[in-house]
Amino acid sequence: MQVKIDSTKDNPLLKRKEVGFTIVSGPKEKTPQRLVVKKAVAIEMQTGDDVVFIKKMHTKTGTSITVGVANVYKSVNQAKIVEPEYIQKRNSPPEKPKEEATA
Repeated sequence: MQVKIDSTKDNPLLKRKEVGFTIVSGPKEKTPQRLVVKKAVAIEMQTGDDVVFIKKMHTKTGTSITVGVANVYKSVNQAKIVEPEYIQKRNSPPEKPKEEATA
C-alpha cells in the first residue's frame, strides 16, 4: 500500500489542513481499512494519528486505487470541537463489548 498526498489546503479558521490523498494497493489486496489509512496519512503528514480524521474514501471501480479526503488538526481539542460525532466514531478503534459481571 502506497499513500500519496495529492493536495493540502490550509484552513486557519478551523485550525486544520484539508488533505487529498491517493492510495495504490496491490492487485490482490482489499480496500484498506480506515484506521490503517489514518496511520499512513499521519506518517506522510509527519504528525500523530490522533489529530488525523479520514472524512471519506472511495475505491475506483475495477482498480486498486483509493482516493480520499482527510482533515489534519493542530490539536486534539480543536478536532473534537469541529469534527461531527459520527466522523469521530468512524476514526476511533472499535470498542470491545463489555462483559456483564455475573454475581
